[in-house]
Amino acid sequence: MNLNLAANPLLVKLAGCKRILIAGCGGGHDLYTGLPLYFYLRKRCEAVFLGNMTFAALGPKTGRRLTPAVTCIDADTEGSDDFFPERVLSQWLRGRGEEVPVFCFQRTGVVTLVEAWQAVCKELRLDAIILADGGTDSLMRGDEEGLGTPQEDLASIAAVHALPVPVKILSCLGFGVDRFDGVCHAHFLEAVAALQRKGAFLGAFSLVPDMEEARLFVEAVDHCVQAMPGAPSVVANSIASAVEGQFGNVHRTWRTEGNKLFISALMSMYWSFEVDAVAKRCLYLPELQQTVGYLDVERVIRDFRKQYPPTRSFEAIPY
Repeated sequence: MNLNLAANPLLVKLAGCKRILIAGCGGGHDLYTGLPLYFYLRKRCEAVFLGNMTFAALGPKTGRRLTPAVTCIDADTEGSDDFFPERVLSQWLRGRGEEVPVFCFQRTGVVTLVEAWQAVCKELRLDAIILADGGTDSLMRGDEEGLGTPQEDLASIAAVHALPVPVKILSCLGFGVDRFDGVCHAHFLEAVAALQRKGAFLGAFSLVPDMEEARLFVEAVDHCVQAMPGAPSVVANSIASAVEGQFGNVHRTWRTEGNKLFISALMSMYWSFEVDAVAKRCLYLPELQQTVGYLDVERVIRDFRKQYPPTRSFEAIPY
């Protein structure tokens, strides 16, 4: 790419893409971390769709099932009132006058996920996919002391890596939130450098309160907290605090009480990468690609960690 200071590498990569799916790759509320990109791109593309690796309990009669591992839901889909962030988002968007379905991918193995993704790609005629990760643990390759929660992230990345879609991007939002899952952020920055050397780092930029996309993101997160008071997202709420300009030990939800937080402007930055390059860095990718069910994914990671104990210990970022 020929770039200058006026050219955002992520948006340059997406230039010419007409039909884009933005999907949370790690489950739960990861979909919400893709919303600022959704709000921006939907005004500039033919069609932008939403998806998520879901933690919601979706029965066989819930929504419209494309394959056993992917279901399309909307604001009217029946389901739990305790935890169903995808439907909550669709209902919030309806309140704004928009009817937006969400494609919910089950937590399962890569072989099964590839089949699901292929069905969605065919139906939507996609020419770009953006995987949204709340946090940065999706860049851990396997030999780090702390991996965070890699199961859903890496299964999504491995599945999308297998697709013949022209543009495939991973965008991480929430630098710092994975510290409580044992992730060393020096290792994340090392991964960024490695991807930059390969030309696969698409830059970083900040969400600031004056951006419409940032404001709508915060509104969506706040609505989700009100709709699901028993299960507020630590990650999404921490990012929302950072977007608003909070700093330090600021608690936006009861779930973080008793913990010491470090909210900072780094949490409101998007870091974007080419999916194929991220997938190829994963040291257990070949084994992961053979998994069929979710237990297979857990087994592959567990066996890899036993066979190849971590060689890179936690390292503090000097400053």
